[in-house]
Amino acid sequence: MQNWVHLILAGFVLVVCGCLAVGGLVLADLSDRTTDLVDRIQPARSTSFQLQNALLNQETGVRGFALSGDDSFLEPYEAGKRAEQERLADLRSLVGDEQPLAGDLDRIEEAARQWRTTRADQLIAAARTGEPAGATSLPLRQSKAEFDSLRRLYTAQQQHLDAARDKARAELDDARVTRDRVLATLLIGFLLTVVSLSVLLNRVVGRPLNALAKASDGVRAGAFDRRIEVHGPSDVRAVASAVEDMRRRLAAELAESRKRETLLAEQTGELRRSNSELEQFAYVASHDLQEPLRKVASFCQLLEKRYGGQLDERGQQYIDFAVDGAKRMQVLINDLLTFSRVGRVHEGWKPVDLERSLDRALSNLTLAVEEAGATVVREDPLPELLGDATSLSMVWQNLIGNAVKFRRPDVPCRITVGCVREDDDWHLTVADNGIGIAPEFSDKVFVIFQRLHGRDEYEGTGIGLSLCRKIIEFHGGRIWLDPAPAEGTLIHFTLPVLPEAPTHTTAELLTPAVLTPRSGDRA
Repeated sequence: MQNWVHLILAGFVLVVCGCLAVGGLVLADLSDRTTDLVDRIQPARSTSFQLQNALLNQETGVRGFALSGDDSFLEPYEAGKRAEQERLADLRSLVGDEQPLAGDLDRIEEAARQWRTTRADQLIAAARTGEPAGATSLPLRQSKAEFDSLRRLYTAQQQHLDAARDKARAELDDARVTRDRVLATLLIGFLLTVVSLSVLLNRVVGRPLNALAKASDGVRAGAFDRRIEVHGPSDVRAVASAVEDMRRRLAAELAESRKRETLLAEQTGELRRSNSELEQFAYVASHDLQEPLRKVASFCQLLEKRYGGQLDERGQQYIDFAVDGAKRMQVLINDLLTFSRVGRVHEGWKPVDLERSLDRALSNLTLAVEEAGATVVREDPLPELLGDATSLSMVWQNLIGNAVKFRRPDVPCRITVGCVREDDDWHLTVADNGIGIAPEFSDKVFVIFQRLHGRDEYEGTGIGLSLCRKIIEFHGGRIWLDPAPAEGTLIHFTLPVLPEAPTHTTAELLTPAVLTPRSGDRA
């Protein structure tokens, strides 16, 4: 494209230079014509008149001296002779060798010299000898006749000068007309050249660029299936080729994206169906599966009441095992239902005051806290954030419940709740002075059904901390165990200052219910 632009500019420069050259020649010719008329012809005519006056002064002086013999008449004669020589020299410098003007000068000069030699000098000599001539004397008539022939020569010179003047004026007029025509032609040619070069530039450069811009706009507007074909300079074609490669890649990626969207839509439909089945399973688990467990527990208790006196110690133990197993199975089913509901149903988050959320959890744990003689200390004021109040209360209830459950028997239980802000997160901690957790189990405790103690030592299903982890992550935070606390256990977790409600959930996290502390939830 640069080569085309340079070529067009070079052509434009050549046209301008040509116009300037032609215009210069025309103006130079016009200047020559003007100079010839003004500086040569007109001064020559003026000098010719002065030469005529010089000759007339000579003739008048000679006639006056011949008639009167007064020497004062010779002064015009001598002055005329000097003026004649000066005017002749001026005329020769003006006309040069141009004919017939140079010939006229030669004839006038020769005729004037002849008149002075044959007539004027004789009349002067005769008058000096004391013989004045009469007005009608023969010498004066002959002098006048010969001088008249000089006048005719002068008249012929004037006619030739007038003809030269008229010719110079005609040539000047013609040069002016030629100048006007040439300038008009040059102007028209210049405009046509500019228009032609502009059209050429538009066809060679402008159209390909406009076509490329239009094709690029089409790609930007989403017409990824339209092939980009641009003709023009090599660099424009190179850019068009690059844009075409980009279009092909975008088209391929778009097709792949649409394919993934179709697959995602199918998977979303499958996930909805699975969620529907999961809801049905939850209903079955919460009603149909628990009903046989209740029957087992109830009938075992009836057996114990009616036939307790007839059973030995081992039979009584079997009944206790059956009742305990049925109750633990009910707790496990309820815990699994709670765990499965986290992040699956949600109606919309609201501002949650963590102070009130902690108060609610402590209210649910009142009996356990009083029995353990535990003290809960809030080192910092707790903030307000967006979230689900019920699930956040469950986090507090599980963490405080674990601290109470896993206390040291010989040490008063003390639980400390802290909170600091770190950039866009609230960093919360729950510390206790209980039995603690070994560092190698810092990840294992957050895995569902992972227990660190036997069921005979501490009750529980091993879901509590995994449930806390799921709730915290659902709110956009994270939870972890401090590997080296000063004593007991130190749990850290973060919550965003202003978290955005997730877009993939549609109903409330959990149904409002009186929460019971999870037991055995070190996992």
